[in-house]
Amino acid sequence: MSDGVVREWRPSWPVNLGATLGGLQRGRSDPAYRRTPDRALWRTMRTPDGPATQRLSVVDGVVSSTAWGPGAGWATERLPRTLGVADDVSTFDASLHPLVAEQWRRVGAGMRTPAVGVVLEVLVAAVLEQRVTGLEARRAWRWLLTSYGDPAPGPAPEGMRVFPAPDVVAAVPSWEWHRAGVDGSRSATVLRAVSYAGRLEQCVDLPHDVARARMQAVPGIGVWTSAEVAARSLGDADAVSYGDFHLAANVVHALTGETDGTDERLAELLEPWTGHRGRVARLVELTGISRPARGPRYSPLDFRAR
Repeated sequence: MSDGVVREWRPSWPVNLGATLGGLQRGRSDPAYRRTPDRALWRTMRTPDGPATQRLSVVDGVVSSTAWGPGAGWATERLPRTLGVADDVSTFDASLHPLVAEQWRRVGAGMRTPAVGVVLEVLVAAVLEQRVTGLEARRAWRWLLTSYGDPAPGPAPEGMRVFPAPDVVAAVPSWEWHRAGVDGSRSATVLRAVSYAGRLEQCVDLPHDVARARMQAVPGIGVWTSAEVAARSLGDADAVSYGDFHLAANVVHALTGETDGTDERLAELLEPWTGHRGRVARLVELTGISRPARGPRYSPLDFRAR
């Protein structure tokens, strides 16, 4: 690891890597995210300077980062923002609900809203999750990175890959998307997004509302998708993924016991936490509480057979 760019940083809070960055992981076999037995977190990214691999660990309150690849310097410089240094929790009142208060006590002290600073790859991952099961989305994400991504720089765990460059994604043939189980609507949205890659990456430096409006100006990107990106790439602790297949039902059930949660009811419940609504949703999600299942399970669609 001596060839990597090394940085140590002691934040003012006890960083919980999993709670902070776990939302980036797209399944256990995600080629861009890995936890190793030594409790380190490895992630890859395509930075403005090129591909990078970063290994993060926390020992006695000190975060250690080692990064490799052309984007190593960028990833290293961004470390505090990646782990949420700009996320102000001073006005967050967890005591408004006992479940939220308990979760804040358990995991909140080490959890911040990350601002990883790469927009396109997080956006594409979210687009692949639109209107399909998690299994289908994770399979498509894994296919895209293993088939078209770059090998992870440095001594990364075996099988790790970097999200492909925009021009590489743009050149993926339509039949390959089809064979990977990605329908025409989602693949078209991905292709539109990569055609605006430069403007989308600029969202990092824009106010959150302006950034989300810019993302939503791309056909196929709506409130849900822009919120998914804002909560991971931009550090927006207020971003709530309205329109999610499970979120409203599960969070409303966890907070009230009601079994018919809607986006409207979710918005009503989260309103007292304005400025931190996404934080509350994330805390509740981490409890694992879900609305009791009713009716048949959704069956994945096989677009390859059509």
